Amino acid sequence: MKVGIIGGTGKMGRLFSGVFERAGYDVLVAGRRTELAATALAEQCDIVIVSVPIRDTVRVIKEIAPVLSKDQILCDLTSLKSAPVAAMLESKAQVIGLHPMFGPTVRSLRHQTIIVCPARVESDILESLLSLFRKEGATCTITTPDAHDRMMAVVQGLTHFVTLMVAESIRRLGVDITKTQEFTSPVYQIELSLVGRLLSQDPDLYADILQENPYVPEVLAACRASAGALSSIVTAGDPARFRAFFQENTRHFGPYCDAGQEMTDALIECMVKK
Repeated sequence: MKVGIIGGTGKMGRLFSGVFERAGYDVLVAGRRTELAATALAEQCDIVIVSVPIRDTVRVIKEIAPVLSKDQILCDLTSLKSAPVAAMLESKAQVIGLHPMFGPTVRSLRHQTIIVCPARVESDILESLLSLFRKEGATCTITTPDAHDRMMAVVQGLTHFVTLMVAESIRRLGVDITKTQEFTSPVYQIELSLVGRLLSQDPDLYADILQENPYVPEVLAACRASAGALSSIVTAGDPARFRAFFQENTRHFGPYCDAGQEMTDALIECMVKK
């Protein structure tokens, strides 16, 4: 069988090319600089995967949709699912939305999560694809496109927004990052590493994640309200109000508080050894 990856010359495309090659598939790729065009690739592959920037995904899907048949499988690898899946369903192909919850720099799929949105696909075909990913060590989470996008507004939208706010706050304060290393704590080092990791990557990716997801504004509104509430408590200097705020969130997170402590202890131990 042939797998075609549109955007296969990019980092994520190359990662998944290796996954399918190891499974015994012939892999074709199309990109901005390849002689093979996206439509020509789509015409000759059993599985067609769209791995392009979020803002380009629906356009590319619409370009190839007319040439696809019901015997082909069409997937995408983008961080949003509702619009891409809706566009894929306009084709005759079987449709599976995919979202790898990791960057292309991972060494393997082992212990990584792939979100799967089966939209129109035979059960045996879906299971075959999931088995391929699981054989590589991935965990597959099944959901709907809408539920995926709602969750990504928190998992990606909120976390990336807060990380960027940390970066912007430090910049506005004029703090010398190098100088802070002389005063660093393990937790600050972890936070700063997350900032550095994000800022070292493609800004267009994060712009799309924050600006294209229709559920992000609601999440950011909650974030602003939370920041305002906590700011007023800190400014008031009332330990009882702060304790109540703190404990309310402790109750909400429940057992994960201990799990988070354990995980960060392990991270700190790794940092110390390094």
